[in-house]
Amino acid sequence: MKISVCGKGGSGKSTVVTLLANQARARGYRVLVVDSDESNSGLFRILGFDHPPVPLMELVGGKKKVQEKLKSGYSADEAETAMRVMTQENIKVDDIPSENILKQDNLGLVSIGKILQSLEGCACPMGVLSREFLRKLSLSRDEIAIVDMEAGVEHFGRGVETSIDSVLIVVEPSFESLQLAERINKLSRGIGVDNIWAILSKVPSNGIASKLKGELDTKGIDMIGCIHYDEDIFQSSLEGLSFGKAKASEEIIDVFDSIVSRANSGH
Repeated sequence: MKISVCGKGGSGKSTVVTLLANQARARGYRVLVVDSDESNSGLFRILGFDHPPVPLMELVGGKKKVQEKLKSGYSADEAETAMRVMTQENIKVDDIPSENILKQDNLGLVSIGKILQSLEGCACPMGVLSREFLRKLSLSRDEIAIVDMEAGVEHFGRGVETSIDSVLIVVEPSFESLQLAERINKLSRGIGVDNIWAILSKVPSNGIASKLKGELDTKGIDMIGCIHYDEDIFQSSLEGLSFGKAKASEEIIDVFDSIVSRANSGH
């Protein structure tokens, strides 16, 4: 199963990714977290690693080389072909070079690439690489890939979600987040993704959760769970640390069970 976690900037995508990853490996799954957000650089810390992996973009000569190919008249398909560093059609987790993946207790982390300096240009090459890597990624029954997407919907324009099978929309208590959730739902259905759910994040009360669920219902979006405001998570995020025994770790249990059950049943 390949799960895309997306939503508004600051809504808690990386938090949800981490909670899901921790729960999945607690259930005996091998988990691959794919950091596809070229702006946020802190995911490795909250997953418990002390440094990030070498980006997959470096395997193809770096972003500059890919951009040069695009500017020199390469079509999108030719650019993708030039970026295929692993010749086999199916990439297994164990095929990923050791410097490009961090591993710890059935958890693996890879990063597509990051914007590191001014005037680098657009992140389009990273989007193409994300789509290509996820398309070729071959998972066994006991493996799950969880993708931390960039904020907003640009990744849909790059077709990244055509390479996944489930979309989880993180919704915080705001009008903008609800509006974006509606847009993500439509874009996901437009490319044929059937497994689309919303998870509430940073919710201060059950009353607010009920109102958000009502709004999602009117938009035809299935709410699969709720993560309430958790002071431990905010404190850990402030200090750049992993979560520890956060209350949200208990709330994610039912969410994970529902995702696996619905994905396996096709609902």
